[in-house]
Parts: sequence; C-alpha cells; structure tokens
Amino acid sequence: MPKFLIQATYTPEGTQGLLREGASGRRAAVDQVVSGLGGTVEAMYFAFGQDDIVLIVDFPDPVSMAAVSLTVKASGALHTRATPLLTLEQIDEAARRQVGFRPPGE
Repeated sequence: MPKFLIQATYTPEGTQGLLREGASGRRAAVDQVVSGLGGTVEAMYFAFGQDDIVLIVDFPDPVSMAAVSLTVKASGALHTRATPLLTLEQIDEAARRQVGFRPPGE
C-alpha cells in the first residue's frame, strides 16, 4: 500500500477547532477519514514550529490520498503537503531501471 508523509499547519480557525476538540478528537476524525478510504494511520504527532501536525498514512492508491488532500484543503482549516514515501526495496528497483534521458545542452 502506498505510504505518505503528511505535514500540516492549522489556520487560526483550525486551531480554534483543535482547542475545542482536543488532540484525541482530531485523531478520531483523521482515523475515520483515512479508514473510510481503505487506509490506515501509522503515526500521528502534534508538533510546534513550521508544522503543527505530522502523519504517516497508508492508502490503497495515490488517488485516495489526492481525494483526502483536496477535501482537507477545501475546508480552509489546514494547509497541508503530502510526500510519497518509498521503501528501500522500491528505490533499489528504481536504481536498476534504465532511463533514456539526455540533459539539456548535451
């Protein structure tokens, strides 16, 4: 199952919601959204600094991740970015593949 790193920052409105619900309430909401699309939450941490929340999630496909991303961003409560995560084995496989590429100017 594809794995993604999600990093998010709450807007002021989203922070107010977090203060009302607490971290447990947000975890329950995240679990519901992710499992509703056939995924799982591997880890969820709150942070401070550039990001307010960091998650590692598994989804059946990248389209499911895109659907969640669009819906969350449309809410206006969070600014998010998702990064696909690859295993060591996937990178080994990628390194073995031949790619016909010519850099510009060569």
